Amino acid sequence: MRFPIAQLHERDIAQVQQFERKLREQTGEDIILIAYKKEQTDGRGE
Repeated sequence: MRFPIAQLHERDIAQVQQFERKLREQTGEDIILIAYKKEQTDGRGE
């Protein structure tokens, strides 16, 4: 299985950034979220 960076639409990026801000407010930590896309491979785990 592979996990390349997901290509998100602008509206989806805005939602992720909004959630990052909410987490920052709640935790006091500067949290960054990263989106990956799950891709199947040839079945051998490669």
